[in-house]
Amino acid sequence: MSDHSGSRPSGFDRRTFMAGAAGSALVPLAARAAAEEARAPVAQDPALPVDVTLRVNGKDKRLSLDARTTVLDALREHLKLTGSKKGCDHGQCGACTVLIGDRRVVSCLTLALAAEGQEITTIEGLATNDRLHPMQQAFVDNDAFQCGYCTPGQIMSAIACVKEGHAGTDADIREYMSGNICRCAAYPNIVAAVKQAAPDIMKG
Repeated sequence: MSDHSGSRPSGFDRRTFMAGAAGSALVPLAARAAAEEARAPVAQDPALPVDVTLRVNGKDKRLSLDARTTVLDALREHLKLTGSKKGCDHGQCGACTVLIGDRRVVSCLTLALAAEGQEITTIEGLATNDRLHPMQQAFVDNDAFQCGYCTPGQIMSAIACVKEGHAGTDADIREYMSGNICRCAAYPNIVAAVKQAAPDIMKG
C-alpha cells in the first residue's frame, strides 16, 4: 500500500471555486438590473405644471396646470369664470355643477386633466347673445333663488335633469335635483322653474 502522506495537494480548492462561481453568476444579474433601472421612466413631480387644453363654452383654452388641479379651480382661478361656485369643495352641495358633454358633474371633484378633449359648459356659456337660456329665464320668472349662491349649479343641474328625462313629475324633479342644496329653501320655486323650462329644452 502506497503512502500518500507526502503527496502534494492537487491545487483544487472547493471553497474558492464556489465563491468564484457565485460571483460570476451575479455579474450578469447586476448588469441587467442596471440596464432596467436606466430604462425605467422617471416619475414626474406632480407639482410641476402640465400643459392641457380645455374646451370651455365652445372655445379651446390652453393652460399650464398642476396635475392635481380640479375643473372648478381651472375655471375660477385660471380662466376667471367665477359663475361656478365653490361651496363645500367635497362634492356634496352641487354649487359647482357644470356640464361635461351632456353629463352633469361636480367640478370640485373632477380633475381638469380628466376633462381634456370634452366639451365643458358653464353658466357663462348658456345665454345666446342677450337672450337667456330657457332655464335661466325660468329661474327669473319663478323667483327660484334668494341669495343666488347655489343658482348657477342649480341651473346647470336642472338642464341635465330635463335632458335625462327626469322632469316628468314634481317628485322626479325633487329626486333628481336632490344633489343641489339651496340653503335658502327655494325648492318649490326651483321645481316650478324646471317644469316651465322643460318643454323648450326638449324642443331645442
